[in-house]
Amino acid sequence: MYIRILIAAMVYLMVQAIMFGAGIIIVLATPLNAMAMQLIPWVVGVAAILSLPISWLIAPRLRARYWREKGIKSDFISGPI
Repeated sequence: MYIRILIAAMVYLMVQAIMFGAGIIIVLATPLNAMAMQLIPWVVGVAAILSLPISWLIAPRLRARYWREKGIKSDFISGPI
């Protein structure tokens, strides 16, 4: 469990960056840009909150033990062998 928390913490930063970037693009590249000053704090908060469960789900897939138990070499998240 401790290793999963450490991996999830490292993955969290990357997932949050991607979600924040996608949210900012959605706000600034659409007609929502008129309300950007009100929406950008929401984008930051939503990206921070939604990144937690996503990184928690990704973390075990980055361990070799997960793939040995499944009998599969990899998938699209962990990359090809």
